[in-house]
Amino acid sequence: MTEALDDLLRILDLEPIEVKIFRGVSPTEKRQRVFGGQVAGQALVAAGRTVDSGTVHSLHAYFLRPGDPAVPILYEVDRIRDGRSFTTRRVVAIQHGRAIFNLSASFHVGEDGVSHQLPMPEVPAPETLPTFQERMRPYAEVMGDWYWRPRPIDQRHTEDPGRFRGAEPRPPHQRVWMRADGRLPDDPMLHACVVAYASDMTLLDSVVMPHQLAWDDPRVMMASLDHAMWFHRPFRADEWFLYDQHSPSASGARGLAMGHIFTEDGTLVVSVVQEGLLRLVDPARRPGGEG
Repeated sequence: MTEALDDLLRILDLEPIEVKIFRGVSPTEKRQRVFGGQVAGQALVAAGRTVDSGTVHSLHAYFLRPGDPAVPILYEVDRIRDGRSFTTRRVVAIQHGRAIFNLSASFHVGEDGVSHQLPMPEVPAPETLPTFQERMRPYAEVMGDWYWRPRPIDQRHTEDPGRFRGAEPRPPHQRVWMRADGRLPDDPMLHACVVAYASDMTLLDSVVMPHQLAWDDPRVMMASLDHAMWFHRPFRADEWFLYDQHSPSASGARGLAMGHIFTEDGTLVVSVVQEGLLRLVDPARRPGGEG
């Protein structure tokens, strides 16, 4: 296990404070706000710690306020329902006395039923693609410390991601291979939480691709607004999975992005939908808070 992945597992290992209250911390990184995938992963950990049977099959979440990476986050779990087949939990993440994130998660005891899925697109194998640093080397100076810092998730873009200024407009669609950068324990709930963490990476990039907008453009303010996931079949987050992403619509300062996650053998295991803020601002008047 790499040091970066070990750090992620420590962040996901919440401290129990009370029966339904947990405390999480953020990594020591130079971020203005907490990474959304971290809050989603930690909230799912908190929900799972209160469930006795079943595996997570869906989550729906809203990002309410930017998280402060300098202080811990409290996660309060509400036991909405404990049924024979389904269990429901609601989690509120709190900082400075205010809710910053809200998540509802449902857990299902496995049953037999019908089965079908979308086919996985044909893409190059992950081992044949450049590593993150190899792919991003032309942008290293622009990225600064972000280029060099260790990453718990190994990412292999199937083509140049076009995140930075100067990229040509292209259709709102990209594909990225991902996996945890090391071997994880055999805990299905942990694998779901790691994929929840990773699912917030790169997804909104598909929204900006047709518009010659980039993450380093001072005119662009982007932030996750809500996030939903459906877990269809078992998987391991430490084995390669393909994140096939596209944006069907952007309007009114919001963009919608969708993703399907396939295992390397072509099995569809997770579907993701996220709406994000995409606001064009005057760089001289750019606010520091949330939308």
